Amino acid sequence: MHRFTLDLADLATTWFAVSPIQEASLSLRMWTHPGVYPLQTRAFERLRPTFERLDSALLLSLVAENRWIPDFLTPRPAAPATDFRTELAAVRGLPPEQLRPELEQTFLPHGRPLPAPLAAGLADPARLLGRIADALEEYWEVCLAPTWWPQARAVLDADLVYRARLLAQHGAAALFADLDHRLRWENGVLSINRRWTDWDGETAVDGRGLVLTPTFFARGAITMISNDRPPHICYPARGQAGMTGASAPVPPQALEALLGAPKARLLALLAEPASTTDLAYRLGVTPSAVSQHLSVLAATGLVTRARHGRSVLYRRSPLGDELTGANR
Repeated sequence: MHRFTLDLADLATTWFAVSPIQEASLSLRMWTHPGVYPLQTRAFERLRPTFERLDSALLLSLVAENRWIPDFLTPRPAAPATDFRTELAAVRGLPPEQLRPELEQTFLPHGRPLPAPLAAGLADPARLLGRIADALEEYWEVCLAPTWWPQARAVLDADLVYRARLLAQHGAAALFADLDHRLRWENGVLSINRRWTDWDGETAVDGRGLVLTPTFFARGAITMISNDRPPHICYPARGQAGMTGASAPVPPQALEALLGAPKARLLALLAEPASTTDLAYRLGVTPSAVSQHLSVLAATGLVTRARHGRSVLYRRSPLGDELTGANR
């Protein structure tokens, strides 16, 4: 069990963020533990030939048998919307003398030696750190950034919009209860059941803010290995089924007759916030085509728009819910 102690001021400075380097680092679990994250399997199998041309031996060595990842590869985001290169600079900025302790706390507590590529590289920790950062950067640029990340980012942004609405409507207790079954909020303490270890830990937020980040690569809420890291919790993102390429729900025939099939299918999808990119992927059409239909739906008051960072997310309005029969 790990406990985060929050006073009223800490609760007011709890915030959400999307972290590209967190997703890149945690996605390495897809290659070492196939089948654990089935909603991502299809997309990553398409990436396998490209991944295997990279420094894959080094990248795979960063994942422990129990799926732990060294803390320095998932730095706490400094802002709600960060970019990969900014976060990679934080990884490169790790003092080389801290690399060995970071790696050892990931592997040694479970009676496992350091993987050979890491153990050999520690003879020159500065060079090893550079190799790890370079390999992670190449993995991002050739595997994730071109097609996977744009859709993933849309799903993560939609998750944040949902959380913000839940917090505004129902308060912090409901927010924490909805994040994940491993979390428990009681009397100013947010507890996370760290099922992957018997360690007990406690972190006083103490004015530093608690950062919550959604991820595709966790089976439940997780936090850093070290108790000394700034307060940060990752939780499973909502809407991951959209990443499988699942088609839109079939709208009623009357709704199709009224709006036309494309707009009716869009409206059926928008029970939760989604971006133009995400909707286009799920419908198998171009973003420009989706944008045209969304403009009409917005102009008629059937959908609402909300901006999160550089993304614009759409969702059915109350009128749209009435029209689709969602309120019934």
